[in-house]
Amino acid sequence: MTSSETLALVGVTGGAGTTRLTVEFGATLARAGADVALVDAAFATQGLATHVPGRIEPDVTSLVTDASDVALDAGLFEYPVDLPGRLAVCPARAPFERLARAKTPEAARQFEDRVAAASRSFDYVLLDVPPIASNQAVAAVTTADRVVPVVPATERGFDRLPTMRDRLHDVGAPAHATVANRVAPDETVEGVDATVPESDVAAVGELPVCADPDAAFAPAVADAVETALATTLDLTFPDDGFLGTYR
Repeated sequence: MTSSETLALVGVTGGAGTTRLTVEFGATLARAGADVALVDAAFATQGLATHVPGRIEPDVTSLVTDASDVALDAGLFEYPVDLPGRLAVCPARAPFERLARAKTPEAARQFEDRVAAASRSFDYVLLDVPPIASNQAVAAVTTADRVVPVVPATERGFDRLPTMRDRLHDVGAPAHATVANRVAPDETVEGVDATVPESDVAAVGELPVCADPDAAFAPAVADAVETALATTLDLTFPDDGFLGTYR
């Protein structure tokens, strides 16, 4: 890991599980020894904030508006999990008035600057991006090195996938790979590059699941990370779990 790389995980629909996957991807990279920052571009849902205990101040919306002159480190919170690498989160938690200001074109430019600053301090910067319909979402995908749509394994999800791919192409950020999320056991999914199965674990306090190499979920996430980033991770799993099992 000699240079930083930024990955935008983009929800094809609302409720695609992009926030959860962003956390699992980050934890997988940190388990491989990388320093990883998770940055929230899903200002409306503010999902990453649920993974940060305690007071969040400043949050990412502050950093792109009122606190644009404050160092990024002030808005980075350590994820409470013991891994070889660092896992830090820059979440959104804001009142509606600031959310509105954080979605302006000027704030989107500040968001790009914050992502660039993170890339100078971390091996990987992962962006949790909602379906493309806001300035900060466009900023996230256009500033990222790689863009990966996350499609829930549902009829609605796959129906929306072509539209999202077209929209990404329209803003000059075509998809590098596609990940299907919450795939049922033994389900065959066509037209995607990697799949991640459903996990029985949903409580935030029990995440990330992939931090436990004995979990069957972990190798599938690692496989998806390798595909999304076109890289190879130096990770090992028990004999009954290996990269490619869920591919």
